[in-house]
Amino acid sequence: MPRDLNAHPVAERVAALNARYRHHSATQVLEHALKDDDLGRVALVSSFGAESVVLLHLVSVIAPETPVLFVDTRMLFQETLDYQRELAESLNLCDIRTIRANPARIGYEDPDGTLHQFSTDTCCAVRKVEPLERALTRFEGWITGRKRFQNQDRGTIDFFENEGDIRIKVNPLAHWGREDLEEYIVNNRLPRHPLVAKGYPSIGCAPCTSPVKPGEDPRAGRWRGSQKTECGIHFTDGAAVRMKKEDAA
Repeated sequence: MPRDLNAHPVAERVAALNARYRHHSATQVLEHALKDDDLGRVALVSSFGAESVVLLHLVSVIAPETPVLFVDTRMLFQETLDYQRELAESLNLCDIRTIRANPARIGYEDPDGTLHQFSTDTCCAVRKVEPLERALTRFEGWITGRKRFQNQDRGTIDFFENEGDIRIKVNPLAHWGREDLEEYIVNNRLPRHPLVAKGYPSIGCAPCTSPVKPGEDPRAGRWRGSQKTECGIHFTDGAAVRMKKEDAA
């Protein structure tokens, strides 16, 4: 019988999963952990951004029936929307779901589409964090593309981490480096996001993403000129409260 997940705290299940799969590869984590009773129902959350094709392809090969949640903020680059449709057609994924904010909520909070100019946190919350949180209520876990090399805040993440006491995040590519991603894309002849060639190594919404100059941090073009480094979906309970590093160990 499936394990009663409600009887076991999220942190306890995360510790068990990390111990069980600590020496596994990304492929093995996806192959075995997705069927593990300690994980429960899982969805892949994908931005269909610069590096997304790697994880999307892995899931399409290993578990194509995994639900894929794509948050359309209505402020994405047209290139991202076109790329999302291209990958949806070319990869063997069976359940891609587009998630959007409630129009009434947008109409109240951002009627003229300028909220990002005054409060990027609120804009992200309304257009991305809240819709995703609503969609994730049906799942006990979700797969992310987070990697240790991306920035200092992500430098300690493991394969599994607890999102408060709500659900589990699975980071199969946590230990991959940029060269691993490049090799995988080349070896599998995967299509790249068209904006990568134009100097966008990290891609979010169009108003808040700019090209990156040679030598800059790959995420320097995200919310340039501000202290903001994350959209908020990787904060505990969807709020701007960073997870303790010991929770991600």
